[in-house]
Amino acid sequence: MGFSGKYELESQENYEDFLEVVGLQNAKTDHKAVTEVVQDGNNFTWTQTIPNWTWSNTFIVGQECELTTMTGSKFKAPVTMEGNKISCQFPQYLFTAEIVDDKLVMTCVTPGEKGVTFKRINKRI
Repeated sequence: MGFSGKYELESQENYEDFLEVVGLQNAKTDHKAVTEVVQDGNNFTWTQTIPNWTWSNTFIVGQECELTTMTGSKFKAPVTMEGNKISCQFPQYLFTAEIVDDKLVMTCVTPGEKGVTFKRINKRI
């Protein structure tokens, strides 16, 4: 199953702990994030939106791509797909995403002793 679609936040785990570890505790919001994914083969545009803020990345699976963090910093990293799971190593965490039962499941794992696993489940809208 492809990733293309629009998804709304349904539930999340360890959101506040994750924001604290990556230094974004002031970014906490109670708004339901909307994620829109446009997939054309291995080409993706991935956009997350809450009121007054949009974050978007365009990438090609299997290639090193220039991406942007939630704070606007740019970095280069390869984006991979194993099975139906996309992975990318952001500077402060490993991001993975997959479709499970028609839901977009995104996970961010921070490294180290105080590592946090932040999981977000999004329903298709």
